Amino acid sequence: MDVFESLEQSGIGLVIRESLWLFPAFEAVHLLGLSVLGGSLLMVDLRLLGVGIRSRTPAQLVRTVRPWLVGSLLILIGTGVPLFLSEAVKCYYSYSFWVKMSALGIGLLYTFLIKHPVIRRGTGSGVQALIGMLSLAVWLTVAGAGRWIGFS
Repeated sequence: MDVFESLEQSGIGLVIRESLWLFPAFEAVHLLGLSVLGGSLLMVDLRLLGVGIRSRTPAQLVRTVRPWLVGSLLILIGTGVPLFLSEAVKCYYSYSFWVKMSALGIGLLYTFLIKHPVIRRGTGSGVQALIGMLSLAVWLTVAGAGRWIGFS
């Protein structure tokens, strides 16, 4: 807990917390990053489920959206860390925060170590659908828990 208190009292945490407009500005950019991330993931996951962009293979879609996916993750980290620093103690006590962070770790590992490599190798439609459903479940958990942090 002492670490979280120290993080919240850091220069960045104090400046954002005491500013009238910095927290909402960081949050707005964070939500834009979430939109790009969600769109990138959704395009591939829907294709794996047999809907969406059928003119391209899942592997082609992964190659197309990967720069957007990585870029949005960088934006989310760049805005999420300052947002966290401004209310680290609240996050420490927030069940939703811990669910989000856990699901985020699982989602990143799943996406880059399982989903994308399996898609590149090519699989049957049943396996692809399962991969897409699992991805949607994990990333919707990240988004839902992240949204719920504001209410806790």
